[in-house]
Amino acid sequence: MAQTHPKVAAIAVILRDDKFLLVQRGKDPGRGLWGFPGGHVEMGESAKEAAARELFEETRVTADPIDVLTAVDIIGHDEEGAVAYHYLLAVVHCEYRSGEAVAGDDAAAVEWVPAQEVINAERGLNQGVVDVAKQVWKRRS
Repeated sequence: MAQTHPKVAAIAVILRDDKFLLVQRGKDPGRGLWGFPGGHVEMGESAKEAAARELFEETRVTADPIDVLTAVDIIGHDEEGAVAYHYLLAVVHCEYRSGEAVAGDDAAAVEWVPAQEVINAERGLNQGVVDVAKQVWKRRS
């Protein structure tokens, strides 16, 4: 069934030792592309809570959500140009707490990717990943 309105989701962005934690999507949309772990916000759940939960489900990594940085629209079109899907992603900056990254849930793979490789788009990335990575990279202390 076609979407009738945007779906709300949250992504967890972790920068640790100059590497971003990325997952390779195992399902459409974006199957095979790399992006930040995340998924749907459940009813009554904050964006920060959703980002932390989805992070753990997809990677088995735990992190503390610090703040919501921005929102990103991910919009895909079908062959006729009609909107096929629309996700509104809350971008949540998180601080790594613990866990070894292992692909889980709908992630095909998980990897700590050097920040410059992400910023320079040296692999197939989901929409918005480079812009978000640049924003977080500028904020590093």
